Amino acid sequence: MFTARDAEILAIGPDGPNAYRRYWETEKLSFIGLPDPRHTVADLYRQQVKLIKLGRMPALLVVDKAGLIRYEHYGDSMQDIPENAIIIKLLDELNGNGSS
Repeated sequence: MFTARDAEILAIGPDGPNAYRRYWETEKLSFIGLPDPRHTVADLYRQQVKLIKLGRMPALLVVDKAGLIRYEHYGDSMQDIPENAIIIKLLDELNGNGSS
């Protein structure tokens, strides 16, 4: 669904490389995982931390091939993640396949 639209998924998480690798192998995830234990990448993209809500809040960004952020959503809770349809529509528009 996403790769058919020339998109790559990159999940950035706070665990170290070994824990991340184990999780990816156990869950058999088909997208890229980037361990970020020092929060370097998360901070660069302004991912918020809310300790009262269990830590880092979800952030979803669409970065185009030129490196420009074309969409950003910063969740207010762990369940606050955009629907796939929103991202698919945006990808179609970026690829010239949308109605806009």
